[in-house]
Amino acid sequence: MLSLRLARGAHPLVHLRRLLVAGAASGVGFLLLCALGHAVAHPGAAGESLVRLLWCAVPMAAVVYFAVAVARNDPATRPRDGMDAVGFGPVRLSFLAAASTAVSCTVGSVVALLAYLELRGDLGGTPLSGTAAGLLDGHAPLPWAGALTLLGLLPALAAGACVIVLRPRRERTSGSAAPAPEADSADAPASAHAPRPGYAGLPWGVAVLACGLALEAYVGHAPAPAPDHLLALPGQEDGASPGLLAGWLLASFGLVLAGPGLIHWCGALLAAGRPGAVRLLAGRILQDAAVRLGRPLGVLCAVAAGALAAVELYGPAWEHTGPHPFGPLTGLGAAVVMACVTATVITAALDTRVSRSGTNDALLRLGVPASVMRGAVAVRTGALLALLAPLAWLIAELTTLPLTRS
Repeated sequence: MLSLRLARGAHPLVHLRRLLVAGAASGVGFLLLCALGHAVAHPGAAGESLVRLLWCAVPMAAVVYFAVAVARNDPATRPRDGMDAVGFGPVRLSFLAAASTAVSCTVGSVVALLAYLELRGDLGGTPLSGTAAGLLDGHAPLPWAGALTLLGLLPALAAGACVIVLRPRRERTSGSAAPAPEADSADAPASAHAPRPGYAGLPWGVAVLACGLALEAYVGHAPAPAPDHLLALPGQEDGASPGLLAGWLLASFGLVLAGPGLIHWCGALLAAGRPGAVRLLAGRILQDAAVRLGRPLGVLCAVAAGALAAVELYGPAWEHTGPHPFGPLTGLGAAVVMACVTATVITAALDTRVSRSGTNDALLRLGVPASVMRGAVAVRTGALLALLAPLAWLIAELTTLPLTRS
């Protein structure tokens, strides 16, 4: 009841985010049902059905990531005055966020089930009934136990991720007890309670990114295959495909680790030397928002690099001069992934803007013109594009280099 009342009184933007989560969940649910339908209709092609199901993990991970970002920025799940008195502390609020996320994903799964049954022709008596029966294997009966199991997977994963990410954390200490106040500062442990800087993961991220690119170069010596079935993706029909996928995932993880450090040093370069007011403000804001923006931008950069690599490898498919490896369901999965990571970046940017609203108000009270604030936004946006666009292109080129020159 508390969750429903908080949801009813939320801002329209919060409702829009929840609807976006439900829409993304419906896309993933539809893909899972399509994979299940193919497995039932083609019992002799178990390997192909398994590959279709495994490729659904990529959009599912994107939806879970987006759902966690929405739950983290939901005002209804943030600590408030008096909530502890009624028994809703930080731990229970994390469970409340998980419950709201599970409800949104469940609504999307129900919509996906209804759309799937409608297009297969199982409902009957509706205008769109059976319009995609051939594409969705409408001649084979749908196993309800398997369908409900697959549809319940996403709400469970999203709720569990919310509980893990939003749970309260304790401060790390270097020993079992805090140092005594009388102890000399030279004898105290260095930076025992200091927070970890946002750029600390940059060396590890670069190392992991290099390992991912090296793995892709090692396994990508064979020419790119030309699969033609519905959910085929690059490298799916030969032995190199697991390695290519593992290399891309490893490189993506490296970008996520290195994202905060890249954003931090981008802001540091903007504020270096003798900057003016606009450049100084833009650089300091980027440094302050490095942790919030770095990881979502790293994920977006990784997805953009993967999309560029796919376009370079299979570009002739859109010109009707080469193989056709991309089907409508592959396009749906790619659209879900791109929409989720883009919406996550927008959500993080809005959260960053809300977090510095007090600073912006103070600057305006001190007489800083609004044009300076708008100029800082333009400079930050241009700096991020100048950093991430060439990086995504470079990673895409390094990914496809072994394939295009073999």
